Amino acid sequence: MFKVFGRQPKAAVERLRSGSTRAEVADAGTAAVIDASFTVQPGEIFVIMGLSGSGKSTVIRMLNGLLPPTAGEVLVQGQSVTNASAKALRGIRRRSISMVFQHFALLPHLTVLDNAAYALEIQGVGREERRTRAREILEKVGLGDRADAMPDELSGGMRQRVGLARALTAGSDILLMDEAFSALDPLIRREMQEQLVELQRELGRTIVFITHDLNEAMFLGDRIAVMRDGRIVQNGTPEEILTDPANDYVAQFVQDVDRARVLTAGSVMAPPVATTPVSAGVRGALRVMRDQQVGAVSVIENRRFVGTVTDRAVIRAVKDGRTDLRSIVRRSQPVVHRDDPLTDVVERSVESPVPVPVVDDSGRLVGAIPRVTLLAALGNVPTVTRENPVIEAPATVPAAELTQTLEEITDSPVTTPHVVSATEGGV
Repeated sequence: MFKVFGRQPKAAVERLRSGSTRAEVADAGTAAVIDASFTVQPGEIFVIMGLSGSGKSTVIRMLNGLLPPTAGEVLVQGQSVTNASAKALRGIRRRSISMVFQHFALLPHLTVLDNAAYALEIQGVGREERRTRAREILEKVGLGDRADAMPDELSGGMRQRVGLARALTAGSDILLMDEAFSALDPLIRREMQEQLVELQRELGRTIVFITHDLNEAMFLGDRIAVMRDGRIVQNGTPEEILTDPANDYVAQFVQDVDRARVLTAGSVMAPPVATTPVSAGVRGALRVMRDQQVGAVSVIENRRFVGTVTDRAVIRAVKDGRTDLRSIVRRSQPVVHRDDPLTDVVERSVESPVPVPVVDDSGRLVGAIPRVTLLAALGNVPTVTRENPVIEAPATVPAAELTQTLEEITDSPVTTPHVVSATEGGV
């Protein structure tokens, strides 16, 4: 869709479609939105992000019919907003779309409860029913004890909660949020972001969220459309935008993003390599450690992660004549799941003698995150490819001792791998 303000908007659209730039059509009008096209899936938070003047607020006003597009069409649940009559448009807004504004837009003469219930009053819902429904939502946003307060008795964060409660009480499937948290101080803003995510998990509404803050977009969005000069320059998941920016403009945006909040364990994990099955026994674990030159390995059974064993525990077991690997497995090893943020991985990495295991919902080992890979991801430093993963676990027992132990229990010599050094012409 296009939106051009000015004397000759249709002519400006034709020139834009022919390849003219925003500046080149300025004589015909101001191009606020240029060929923007996207689909928002039910139940997702879709964030439109850009600096002032990028066109994001114009887009959201076209979504609810406040502004008609110069060209193109807006469909809400299959129904045209663009071609709807005034009566049909009012019906769409009442049934399908609610709006949360930047500056709260509360009615100062109504209590918190009646503000939250106001959308239902407009819909013709009876007083007792609408107040009951509003009380339920106020409880969810943490304002159950302030239902009888007036707006001027509330802090900014509380007023924004009332605005959110009003939108949720309306029962609309779609919430449009235009810079909804930008007027709040940083601490309250973060609390509101977290609460919105929690409410979304519980209620499953479809949300279109407008912001100029990329960290906010990355935290909230299932998908993000980045706008510049009226155009959507990239549309993708937070991870896609962070790791594969479409151009230099997006790359400059994401360079200061808190990557630990955005990237997940699944996005940086490597295939698990330093592993041994329980059935391999103590000798099998020892051989893996020697071959991989690591000080600990992950133990698996039927593809499920069991725990870890260290070289010291293995050597002690060999000297004691034990062969059952289960008897020395450390089962308290911290693990993460694919969708866990890297903030969780960092904490577990500190406690882990092996690359942090990544498991699925059934406990199967699906990946591992070496500490060096984690640090590289947080620092935006390229590391090795998944085809050549890093094996990382500090050896706590000297390699010579491992070799000697292996030779003793196998009655055969163990060849030490040749390592090419920089002085030999390789690195």
